[in-house]
Amino acid sequence: MIRELQDKISDLKREKDIAILAHSYEAEEIQEIADVVGDSFLLSESARKLPQKTVIMAGVKFMAETVKILSPEKSVILANPAAGCPMAEQFEPFEIEQLKAMHPGAKVVAYINTTADLKCIADVCVTSSSAVQICKKIDADEIIFIPDCNLGAFVAKMLPEKKFNLIHGGCPIHAAVSKSDAEDMKKLHPSAKLAVHPECQPEVCALADYIGSTSGIVKYCKETNAEEFIVGTEISIAEHLQYICPEKKFYILSKKLICPNMKITTLTDIFRSLCGGGLTIEMSDELIKNAGRCINEMLVLG
Repeated sequence: MIRELQDKISDLKREKDIAILAHSYEAEEIQEIADVVGDSFLLSESARKLPQKTVIMAGVKFMAETVKILSPEKSVILANPAAGCPMAEQFEPFEIEQLKAMHPGAKVVAYINTTADLKCIADVCVTSSSAVQICKKIDADEIIFIPDCNLGAFVAKMLPEKKFNLIHGGCPIHAAVSKSDAEDMKKLHPSAKLAVHPECQPEVCALADYIGSTSGIVKYCKETNAEEFIVGTEISIAEHLQYICPEKKFYILSKKLICPNMKITTLTDIFRSLCGGGLTIEMSDELIKNAGRCINEMLVLG
């Protein structure tokens, strides 16, 4: 049944000239029929280069928004309208404006995992893989880092010469993993390398052999001369790595690392989006322009 539905989707997307973007956390059966698979910003950049005028996002809303910001001429459809992101949506612009008023000389650095509205008040946007480099280059000694305090703390540790103002926000999935979870898994698999996402708590990162973005974790596990790995990000990555490197062993750091917003998108959602369903992302020209400034600055600095 899965293969039959995949074949229908492949036929429809060719017939209608529609591209499918799938985030790395999506299920294997969705990634198999996608035109591009990767981290959120990679998907947005790739969409700009695709010839198709319509793209379907198998991911969450802020990712679809970012695609629309970088490709305003395209029709962007979120496959499952309920797929949001607690981290991206946890703050309102007025809250960050209040923080800016308290630190008038600071520049606002926004993680890519933010809404378009929040991007409008940021000076520059960053990804988990570019955050250190961009914060180092930004013309400011003081930084307001939003929304993930764990990623912000990781960057601040790398750049002690700068002052970081962090807010209590972030990914509730990664943040749920504790130091004891990591210690228990390392005892259970003493030969395994621990690779974690910087959205995890600092005490978890302190135990890691590698800290990096999702794509960085995949690259590390593929290229490192080790046979076993504990994967400290969304559990789907351990599954995908098992397909990529069947000769190696991968263990999930914790059963808590399940993102319900990524899991709710199904092959049927993709099929229905090709037939007129899904949520079409609508954004004003002004919003696209204002939200695009911090992304353009990221491209300049990155």
